[in-house]
Amino acid sequence: MQARYTDLNSYLRGLFGCRVQKITLDAGLSCPNRDGTIAFDGCIYCNARGSGTGAYGRGLSITAQLEAGKSAMARRYRARKFIAYFQSFSNTHAPLERLKAIYDEALAVDDVVGLFIGTRPDCVSEPVLDLLQSYSRRYLIWAEYGLQSARDATLARIRRGHDLACFQDAVAATRSRNIAVCAHVILGLPGENRADICFTAEILAAAGVDGVKIHSLYVVKGTALAGQLGAGAYRCLGQSEYADLVVDVLERLPARVIIQRLTGDPHPGELIAPAWCRDKAGTLTAIRRRLELRDSWQGRLCGECRSK
Repeated sequence: MQARYTDLNSYLRGLFGCRVQKITLDAGLSCPNRDGTIAFDGCIYCNARGSGTGAYGRGLSITAQLEAGKSAMARRYRARKFIAYFQSFSNTHAPLERLKAIYDEALAVDDVVGLFIGTRPDCVSEPVLDLLQSYSRRYLIWAEYGLQSARDATLARIRRGHDLACFQDAVAATRSRNIAVCAHVILGLPGENRADICFTAEILAAAGVDGVKIHSLYVVKGTALAGQLGAGAYRCLGQSEYADLVVDVLERLPARVIIQRLTGDPHPGELIAPAWCRDKAGTLTAIRRRLELRDSWQGRLCGECRSK
């Protein structure tokens, strides 16, 4: 049966002719929303650990993290090539010399064929983009920008510290250098409904992003969102609701857009709610079944999208 969305594994296999696996890295960097550049408290769903693995704090170098990841991914997936994925916090938020050092270290490891760099749209200066462009001549380079929502009211509500225009400017500047862009969006943010989520999908399509990561909003310990949940001010999406909304997003994204992720992965021991976020396989199955039940596919409604 023909695939109903464009997945990352197929895209990478098409480029390199073999299984390519991402290896998550922790470079010990911070975030302007936590180090005082913008604010100290972070987004309402993010705790002090962020999305970090803690590897940097345990004294593991970039090289050591990659070598350990290569061994594990080769055993589990028979992967032969690897992407260095700088995930923790904002991985362009450091002096240029520091960024060049960690990127160079990653690319010096055997069989690493590219960098995926998770960051914020307000953390990409011209010199940083010039550096990424210099790598793109030999390696696969993706800049991943956390947007989360295209509604400025939502961005203010969740304390992102930037607006939609900032994201759009970053995407345009990055793509003008032929660097691929992946946007991160979160479904189920406080105050948002289906119309807001569909609007975000349409904005991403109009911006010309090359990839999208769709995350479920889950509540973890040590966050402002945990306080809202405890006070009854926030309700988590159900798994079925989430699957429906994912399909709504996919229908509005062009088929050329690479879907890098369809749900989030909470850290073990930190998740408060919803419990179904631990069931990644079940969530992915629910999304695929919903696509089949609706006889839908990525890009089905692209021609009808009208962002407002």
